[in-house]
Amino acid sequence: MEKPYVLGLDMGGTNSVLGIVDARGHVLARTSIKTQQYPKINDYINALYAEAEKIVEPVGGFEMFRGIGAGVPNGNYYTGAIQGAMNLPWGPYVPFAELMTEKFGLPCKITNDANAAAMGEMTYGAAKGMKDFIMITLGTGVGSGIVIDGKVVYGHDGFAGELGHTAVSYDKDARQCNCGKKGCLEAYCSATGVARSAKEIVSSSKKKTLLRNLDVDNITSKDVFDAAEQGDEVAKEIFDFTGTVLGRKLADFVEFSAPEAIILFGGLTKSGHWILDPVVKALNDNVLPLWRDKVKVMFSDLKESDAAVLGASALAWP
Repeated sequence: MEKPYVLGLDMGGTNSVLGIVDARGHVLARTSIKTQQYPKINDYINALYAEAEKIVEPVGGFEMFRGIGAGVPNGNYYTGAIQGAMNLPWGPYVPFAELMTEKFGLPCKITNDANAAAMGEMTYGAAKGMKDFIMITLGTGVGSGIVIDGKVVYGHDGFAGELGHTAVSYDKDARQCNCGKKGCLEAYCSATGVARSAKEIVSSSKKKTLLRNLDVDNITSKDVFDAAEQGDEVAKEIFDFTGTVLGRKLADFVEFSAPEAIILFGGLTKSGHWILDPVVKALNDNVLPLWRDKVKVMFSDLKESDAAVLGASALAWP
């Protein structure tokens, strides 16, 4: 009998979502675990397997599955390994696809999590029908997937497209990034970056803000959004700063690959117009006139996590 399902894994720095996907691209069931809860990779895979059993058994067990596709931080499509992922605790080199195959008894292919999101968006979402676009994931970090002529760009070593670690500041006091560099886009425009901006403003100024009512060390991007929705000027200032930094950098990316669209995905996009408006303005203020007002900036229109789950699952089909 033809095996009708594959498993798609979206591994983020905070959460990992595993879904059952059929040949039509429907996510039939999903489950999740906390990525950072498992400091050892084998414990993580064992926990993932235990969760997978709960959703797999009702559809006939693992024998009904063709394989596993996984979108993971710093996942190398060519080697099947996670290499140098800054937001994961498992060391510099993890033979992830091999370990998954050993545990699940299914072939496993991996790619970068942002590349997986791009594949899902191109096949099922806002980028359907597009051949040239850039996917930017705004979560714990900043990831990116570059699609040119309908193909995800991997480069010669599998790691092309680390746009989150391009520099937005060369100042000696620029923010430290988890990658070891200073001034990376990720340090400013991720959900974590928004929280850092809030902490800096609250700690270094006397501006009146609702954010002062919170524990400064535990402010989140959601807190900043909630404050902005209540008219808090400091919260608005934080989003303006974040969006402007991101938009200026997107202008550079446009000038590199001339995409039809830039699609924003991830938790920070829940901030809606607070983040989108300054991004679009800064992009058009800084890009060459050749592309001004021509490149669409859009939010993913897939359900949260579906883009990466669906995109990753595509790796497992023949």
